[in-house]
Amino acid sequence: MSPAATPSRVHTASHWGVYDAEVQDGQLVGTRPFARDPHPSRLVQGMPSAIHHESRITRPMVRKGYLERGIDSDRAGRGVEPFVPVPWDTALDLVAAELRRVQETYGNEAIYASSGWASAGLFHHAGTQLYRFLNGMGGYVSQVTNYSFGAASVIVPHIVGTMDPVAGSLTSWPTIRDHTQLMVMFGGMAPKNTQVNNGGVGQHNAADWLSEVHQAGVQFVNISPIRSDIAATLEAEWLSIRPNTDTALMLGLAHTLVTENLHDTDFLTRYCVGFDPFKTYLLGESDGQPKDASWAAAITEIPAETIRNLARRMAANRTMISVSWSIQRADHGEQPYWAAITLAAMLGQIGLPGGGIGFGYCASHSVGSPSRRIPLPKIPTGDNPVTTVIPVARFADMMLNPGASYEFNGQHLTYPDVRLVYWCGGNPFHKIQDINQLLQAWQKPETIVIHEPWWTPAARRADIVLPCATTMERNDIGGTSADRFLFAMQQAIEPVGEARTEYAIYTDLAARLGFAEQFTEGRSEMDWLRHLYDSVRQQAEAQQIDMPEFETFWESGHIEFPPPDVPPVLFEAYRKDPEATPLKTPSGRIEIFSATIDSFGYDDCPGHPTWLEPAEWLGSEQAARHPLHLLSNQPTARLHSQLDCSTVSRDAKVAGREAVCINPADAAARGIADGDVVRLYNDRGACLAGAVVTDAIRAGVVQLSTGAWFDPEDPSHIGSLDKHGNPNMLTRDQGTSRLAQSCSAQTTLVEIERFEGEAPAISAFTPPA
Repeated sequence: MSPAATPSRVHTASHWGVYDAEVQDGQLVGTRPFARDPHPSRLVQGMPSAIHHESRITRPMVRKGYLERGIDSDRAGRGVEPFVPVPWDTALDLVAAELRRVQETYGNEAIYASSGWASAGLFHHAGTQLYRFLNGMGGYVSQVTNYSFGAASVIVPHIVGTMDPVAGSLTSWPTIRDHTQLMVMFGGMAPKNTQVNNGGVGQHNAADWLSEVHQAGVQFVNISPIRSDIAATLEAEWLSIRPNTDTALMLGLAHTLVTENLHDTDFLTRYCVGFDPFKTYLLGESDGQPKDASWAAAITEIPAETIRNLARRMAANRTMISVSWSIQRADHGEQPYWAAITLAAMLGQIGLPGGGIGFGYCASHSVGSPSRRIPLPKIPTGDNPVTTVIPVARFADMMLNPGASYEFNGQHLTYPDVRLVYWCGGNPFHKIQDINQLLQAWQKPETIVIHEPWWTPAARRADIVLPCATTMERNDIGGTSADRFLFAMQQAIEPVGEARTEYAIYTDLAARLGFAEQFTEGRSEMDWLRHLYDSVRQQAEAQQIDMPEFETFWESGHIEFPPPDVPPVLFEAYRKDPEATPLKTPSGRIEIFSATIDSFGYDDCPGHPTWLEPAEWLGSEQAARHPLHLLSNQPTARLHSQLDCSTVSRDAKVAGREAVCINPADAAARGIADGDVVRLYNDRGACLAGAVVTDAIRAGVVQLSTGAWFDPEDPSHIGSLDKHGNPNMLTRDQGTSRLAQSCSAQTTLVEIERFEGEAPAISAFTPPA
């Protein structure tokens, strides 16, 4: 018997890191992390099990009722009826004909397209390919904002004129190490999130940077209901705040600064506008209620003296205020970001090394990393002739209320009448709240087309499913302007089954619709990669950085860019000369009071930072029926819902279901033990999960990560119990306010009970009939 051949290695990359794929007999059999990566993510280890999982879609599929009756089929059959495999030509003819029918009958405003993080790669990025294709045939209804920091993307530019504090060149770890004395973190800085970076990460070194920051003597304060929202090695002080009350705490801190004369009046005068009306509100002169530490203590359940002492420490030290992206995914999520900027302005340290404000530190690996930002191109998507857009979190509202008016960021808009939904590179049953409402909305379009490698909950509920290749099955270039590496993503195996790349699929569709040459520009996959690489070389050359020829790069597998000569300090130029470098706000300064927002007349987002009681929270009347606040944060063992079928994600489950963390006191009061299957419920729905009893979460709060594939006990019944632990069975699908209309998933109350009897078997990873 001859010895087994040594697996061959192919260099590739993903959102969770760079690695070599080990291939034997055409199968992905293992992965080997990038030698330069000091702390590779374990998500890489799950790739072989996911690539060859039984849930891979291996042929084009059409829902049986749709194949037989087209748009006249029963749309309640989505997720219920079996699928019929069809040849590629049949599937592509169906998609092309339906696109043409909708376009000719209703216009391109009846086509809605959406994507998500998709998979890494500058060329084969699902959203980019989808939008380029649809723009080539006349456009589509697109989306604005996002689920990561949607409320911030609207409110922050009103206040400081830029998104740099959220998704730009934040003050980086070396500067924080050298200059910061106190880092106050609203929402913590969860180390699990640094596993991933949108587009890829070459070196997972965030933990090393934070270790240096800690060793330099920086003190950390973790203001979160979850103790593990910061690495234990940082020895942070934990203030276990009630969820959704961060704005009240910030106001209590601000009140102490004012009444003890610790605020920087010179900074507020020179660099800000609108402090006086805010101060009137803060002191209670406008409403009779001073927002002092005692008032904040009653709301947050953080002692008043702790609040006062923290305010004094913040004023006495070089202080960096960090606010997680998750904080703004709540009712009135605009307010804590506005209040945090105001608090930083009152301290007068914005623009100083190691001081000021930063949003989303450790929300992904790149946030805080010292990287030279070289813009990386993607294939051009072209212009979208359709001007209608919706805030991304309002999909269900759009489908359920075509023609209805709504308000968004000072505009009065109307939901379009969408007939065809084209979804690629994302799982709406992961990111859209209130799944039972989503299921109703999902029955409204006449046709749903989805490209997917796996039988995700969305693919199961489509009419036409086109199997697309994974990163293992195509060539691409990986990288992001926020990382120091550019990666060759080399094809390791042939596409599984009959899967095709997104580019091949859209090329064939464009040919059927008469614009193939416009779509491809005459380039093959490798032609496009060379073209994109040459574009990066031009960008690098402008910064006096030499890059090798494409062939050399492709053979070596990666390029490393040098770090910036001087790490950035957020708003440093503005602080040095506000007249020469004004902010892009109406006043040119930081707008503590915004006349623009005030002119909108929104009672749910007035003209300055304000405490507005959330729709659901532990201080509300609803807590009598549903006394636990649910936090649905990002998972540890996958990216969103990606790789849920992998061994890494499935090994992290409890009793085969997503783990829900519960405080020992809350567990004991309900007779729940570690490892029990439990039922979480409220008026919106219910799901099962596996209990993890831990004192790392405050009493009155439970935590259930997002991304478990939706798995209803009875797919034919809206309102059926989810067996697998998807928190969006419980979350509310309401906008943060009329300003941003963004996701408010973190404003959710539930009750939890021990599940009695035999728990139903998980079927999320079994292909449909």
